[in-house]
Amino acid sequence: MTTIDYLISAALILLVIPQIRGTRQTTRNVLLPLVAVAAAAAYYLKSFPTDGNDVQLYVIGVLAGAVLGVACGATTRLSPGSDGVALAKAGVAAGVLWVVGMASRAGFEFWATHSGSTVVARFSRDNLITGAAAWTAALLLMALAQVLARLAVVRVKAGRVSSRATASAARG
Repeated sequence: MTTIDYLISAALILLVIPQIRGTRQTTRNVLLPLVAVAAAAAYYLKSFPTDGNDVQLYVIGVLAGAVLGVACGATTRLSPGSDGVALAKAGVAAGVLWVVGMASRAGFEFWATHSGSTVVARFSRDNLITGAAAWTAALLLMALAQVLARLAVVRVKAGRVSSRATASAARG
């Protein structure tokens, strides 16, 4: 892993800080994690192999990311702000799930390019995975699925909170 790799991984992991502090559900705050993952994908994704069992690897990555993202979103608390805009605040569980998802990918990359390289190569050969490009694509799809799933859950919850705040203000 290069210094850039470590910085990108750290940046994705540190996206949890605004989530824990709490953020208004504005377009900017909602899209920041998505833009960060898209930038990482643009940097890393050189090809998208579809031979062998690469597509199955992608599906597993997307499902794992979606599960983590839904769990992150489900354990994020939302409350109405004074202006009716929902405020999202990740608790300990949401923060841990986010870090587990992001750090596990960075950890796997480090392991796969160091002491685990022969294990990953053997697993790839035995399971018809074409190589590093397939693993890179699967891990990026996992990250994207985690971000999108969390975003979807939080946006649905934010819509409910904003609707309740609007209804309460209209009655009050």
